[in-house]
Amino acid sequence: MADVVSEAVGTIKEGVDDLVHLRFLAPTRNLAPAFGSDNFGKKAEAFARFFGTPTFLIAQTALVATWIALNAAHVLHFDLYPFILLNLAFSTQAAYAAPLILLAATRQADRDKALAEADANHREALAQASMEREEIANKQGQQLHALLEANTALTEQNTKLTEQIERLTREIHDNVCTKN
Repeated sequence: MADVVSEAVGTIKEGVDDLVHLRFLAPTRNLAPAFGSDNFGKKAEAFARFFGTPTFLIAQTALVATWIALNAAHVLHFDLYPFILLNLAFSTQAAYAAPLILLAATRQADRDKALAEADANHREALAQASMEREEIANKQGQQLHALLEANTALTEQNTKLTEQIERLTREIHDNVCTKN
């Protein structure tokens, strides 16, 4: 992968446009996950993301409503009013949800930072390539200007020589015609 990135950066400098479109993300591939094993982080992040879904909110609302209705109507008698067990369940859920949400936020912040750095590097590479193209264009413009000046000088010299040939031709013609 490093060879591909190096080759891609080299082609930028050469002005070739057929580059790998994600070459600026290469520096981020070595980022270490927040909790050693990336599987734990991925699962925790997926769980934290699930907390914000309508499915979770609807399911939790239905579960709580059923819990309260069954216990308030005395159909079940395991958690009577003031629903201390339900309160304990919410406290336990909050105790685990908060760190998982913070973990997801930390992982997202790491990704955002890495992408921002990669984007900055990409913009720098584009700016450098643009400056190099501008320098090449300026050099070519100067060369074109020099060639135009040389062409103008040659054209002026050609005009002078043509005028001299015409003047000499008239003189020869006048000399030949007057002697005959």
